[in-house]
Amino acid sequence: MLQAIGLTSTPRRELPPLVDDLTFEVRPGCVTALLGDPGSGKTTALRLMLELEPGRGITYFRGRPLHRIAHPGREVGVLLGDVPGNPARTVLNQLRMLCAAYGVPASRADTMLEVVGIGGLRDQRLGSLSLGMERRVALAAALLADPFTLLLDEPAAGLSPRERNWMYELLRGHAALGGAVLFTTDDAKEAARNADRVVSIRAGRLVADQDAADFARTRLRPRVAVRTPHAARLADVLGREARAARRAVEIVAESGSRLSVYGSDCAEVGEAAFRHGVLVHQLADEIGDTGTPVPPVPQARSEARTTAHATAVAAAHAESGAAAEAGSTAGPGVEPGPEAEPSAPVLGAGAGPEPGPGVGSAPGVGSGFTPFPAADGEEPGRPARVGSGRSARAVRRVGGPLRPLRYELLRTFGTATPLLTSAAVVVVSVAITLVLARLGHTPQNRLLAAWPRSLPLPPAALGAGLLGALAFGEEYRYPSLSADRGTVSRRMGLLAAKLGVCAVLALLLGGLAVTADAAALGLVFDSGPLDRPAEWIAPAASWAGLLIGCAWAGVLASGVFRSAAAGLAAVLVVPVMVVPLVRKSLHGPSAYPTDGLASRLRELSWAQWPPEVDRLVLGALRVMAQPVGTALVLSLMVLLCAYGFTGLRSRVRW
Repeated sequence: MLQAIGLTSTPRRELPPLVDDLTFEVRPGCVTALLGDPGSGKTTALRLMLELEPGRGITYFRGRPLHRIAHPGREVGVLLGDVPGNPARTVLNQLRMLCAAYGVPASRADTMLEVVGIGGLRDQRLGSLSLGMERRVALAAALLADPFTLLLDEPAAGLSPRERNWMYELLRGHAALGGAVLFTTDDAKEAARNADRVVSIRAGRLVADQDAADFARTRLRPRVAVRTPHAARLADVLGREARAARRAVEIVAESGSRLSVYGSDCAEVGEAAFRHGVLVHQLADEIGDTGTPVPPVPQARSEARTTAHATAVAAAHAESGAAAEAGSTAGPGVEPGPEAEPSAPVLGAGAGPEPGPGVGSAPGVGSGFTPFPAADGEEPGRPARVGSGRSARAVRRVGGPLRPLRYELLRTFGTATPLLTSAAVVVVSVAITLVLARLGHTPQNRLLAAWPRSLPLPPAALGAGLLGALAFGEEYRYPSLSADRGTVSRRMGLLAAKLGVCAVLALLLGGLAVTADAAALGLVFDSGPLDRPAEWIAPAASWAGLLIGCAWAGVLASGVFRSAAAGLAAVLVVPVMVVPLVRKSLHGPSAYPTDGLASRLRELSWAQWPPEVDRLVLGALRVMAQPVGTALVLSLMVLLCAYGFTGLRSRVRW
């Protein structure tokens, strides 16, 4: 059960809160609609529930707040705003990246693509998808980790009627298997048609929390739908009788043969048509203009859901043996689900319409196939595979310390950004190196690094800083990822993975730039400007430290300020502002010389290291004693402290 208690947003002091003391609950096995006019605070309420916005109040997901759940992505599926993903990333790569973030096998991405009916679009770029296909991808991302609760903000906005029906059937199937579904809408008729309960809000405050049948009866306008070949004659008859009886009846001609009669009922309209000999083809009580018949018994929908749930449970029992076997044979990298927790739902046999004739079950899929509407570019009527109908414990959990590393590798190399950055750095670096060699009077170290004194940083360092600044972009943009960063262990693992991957990329980028510069000099000048260096360890360490420091500064700054532009700005601030301050503070002779520090460290250590280590220690100390090295060390320490203050608190609010 989802329980939202006292949700209140905290905007600026002069503005009223968009959400004010909002309290409601979403029951399992139930589809709940959060209804309100545009600007009434529906999206803000969802963001407060997901702890994506600062505010007061708390939300319990099956008795635990989100920041106390070890893996929030496995408990809550989120759809907020646009499709989460870089437009240049393919659909399959995006879902596999999310699989690594949630700790589920990569094969789950292929399964969910079939569930939402877009298996044929797995190699398409996210930026080339239509709105309907984007919604399907977003729903597949929300269902990847087989969550118990679904939170969706305007899931059917901009979709065609057929796509709307498909999406709400999928949500009903999730709820029929015991899950909790909450979606927002500003259409009262849509809420009455597709939800079991309707929570109405106005100006951020709760107005009503009703069953769908009660909501339709008290909040929507009932009508009588009449279809007759003599619509004009029947409308005249009903109008005359209403005026004679002095009753307020409104008659609206919907089409050439259809009337909508407000303020009357089927008995009165039918008797009037019979008395005047008007032929009637259809006569039904409806709610508003939805075309939805009024349920004669309020429990009718719940009974239908119980039947669907029983069908799904039967399909789940058919696979219980295979699920248990899969859980018992899991390897050391597999993290079994907690036995004490109730099982979360997965889309199964009861989630949609019955399979058509001749449709069998696929290997490893217990519930067979369900014919969803054909996606763009797919064959009409093509069946899409539905999930196995098993409990959440049957979905393998891929845990361990390598989970953040797998996610970071998929995130980094899922687009062409590293390759394009490397190509740009090499081209600019070679051009600068050739110009410096032509002008002469440039030290060999700066010549190979393509670092003239007029530039604050060489191209390779700027490229490393750019890759670091882009490292935290997607986590802050997409709620499906930011909801999975609510615990300290997850945050530390993610930070370590980002720092490690960016450090390796920075070293590869620096080595590629130096190699390209040396090759260009040898090709153009026949190796004239290059000499064999007598000491290369200290320059190499200095070069590596500069590249890694710039990359880490970009990572930490983008994590603190939640912006890639801020991360790149922090990289440029080090040589432009911090280095002059360090030079001014280090002006004059040092009171603590480093000449004998290596020997003193040797005396303090228990183990004796070889003499070559003394040279490495002295080289590292000389690098750190340089103004640029000192500035990088100080900047990284400040950024790391700021990152810890903003990201590693007991209750993380993003």
